[in-house]
Amino acid sequence: MARKKKTVEIEIMDNIFPNKSVGQYEGKRVIFKGGIKGQKVKVLLNRRKKDYIEGRLLEVLERSPLEKDLSCDYDDCGGCTYQSLFYEDELKLKKELVLDLFKKEGVEVSNFLGIERSPRVEGYRNKMEYTFGDEVKGGPLVLGLHRRGRFYEIVDTDGCNIADEDFTIIRRRVMEYFRASNTPFYNKKTHKGILRHLVIRKALSTGEILINLVTTSQGEVDVEDFTKELLNIDNLEGSIVSIFHTINDGLGDTVKADKIELIYGKEYIVEEILGLKFKISPFSFFQTNTFGAEKLYSIARDFIGDEKNDIVFDLYSGTGTIAQILAPICRKVIGIEIVEEAVKMAEENAKLNQLDNVEFIAGDVLKVVDDIMERPDLVIIDPPRDGIHPKAINKIIDFNPQRFIYVSCNPVTLVRDLKVFNNRGYRVEKMKLMDMFPRTPHVEAVCLIER
Repeated sequence: MARKKKTVEIEIMDNIFPNKSVGQYEGKRVIFKGGIKGQKVKVLLNRRKKDYIEGRLLEVLERSPLEKDLSCDYDDCGGCTYQSLFYEDELKLKKELVLDLFKKEGVEVSNFLGIERSPRVEGYRNKMEYTFGDEVKGGPLVLGLHRRGRFYEIVDTDGCNIADEDFTIIRRRVMEYFRASNTPFYNKKTHKGILRHLVIRKALSTGEILINLVTTSQGEVDVEDFTKELLNIDNLEGSIVSIFHTINDGLGDTVKADKIELIYGKEYIVEEILGLKFKISPFSFFQTNTFGAEKLYSIARDFIGDEKNDIVFDLYSGTGTIAQILAPICRKVIGIEIVEEAVKMAEENAKLNQLDNVEFIAGDVLKVVDDIMERPDLVIIDPPRDGIHPKAINKIIDFNPQRFIYVSCNPVTLVRDLKVFNNRGYRVEKMKLMDMFPRTPHVEAVCLIER
């Protein structure tokens, strides 16, 4: 007979990176997503594991002594975790959680250089993906972010302080426009409806804005009238230079394209980082914190130093940002990236920046490394959140360079991978954290790994 689920009130005793809390009930640890040490919370007890009970956070009953700031009105939005902390306390907490993670996993760092603050804490995001839906069943159309822990409910995040102000203005105007036209949103239960997502990207250094409206093919949207509505917005700091319409009939709640059409302007916006230009299209990967990215790549470049490298590999190279930043101190940089569109954009960016010593290869790192004859002096690794593929990591280490630079957006998988480097005769010489995602539990880490 299945054990009945139970709701309990407990105090959070500790946090685990990146976003888990630990409490106690009847002598057993309770672990659940969300929360801040010191809060008293209501938790739904789900599965009982061997050493702990898996729970789900339902409600914060009492605030933590750490919570001294009230910089956001949306307690139930799932976009942030640390809006109630002063920024210095947030940085301290992130640093402590990452160091605890390294200590528990037994990975030593010879020289830990602390955490670098984001140049912007408010309005730092250069990309937002908004979802169409309703806040309550049968309520008016809303365009915003998912309510925390809810798949179907959307919060109208007017005045969200991590998004660029232009995003708030555009989001509100689009929501009002489709409310007036009574266009139905796509219902994720019935799979009926038209409006799915609105994606806005802005090149913060140039002010260029790209907008992508994502709908199903179940009904028509007057794209000419929609475009006219957007171009009539007159109080933006930036300027709208690209508008796309994407058709997505997939069942998943992700932004993807069965068909994409440029309905206004040019096919990309141009961002500038460290004196280099980068074209960004609707589905290009690009760091969501432009000025934080400058800091992040500067840390990597400082770790490398001024010594000229002959051949550098940039694995998981995306649109080639790191490769092009390193090109002036290398004879040749070879970037490998599995997403073909990103490789094409990387090649365009290299031409835009008049760099002729970078080469990009489209393919899976796991397979491509078998075919490369050159041997690198330095290898840059910037993998997705899952880290380096377990079958690829030893192949990468087999290149046997003196140094690796590992840029990680997920310290949990970073620690796992560093254990393999340690076992192969490498050690972490330096590490510095970069807060690319203020108000969220995420943080980037840059490691210098030496033989």
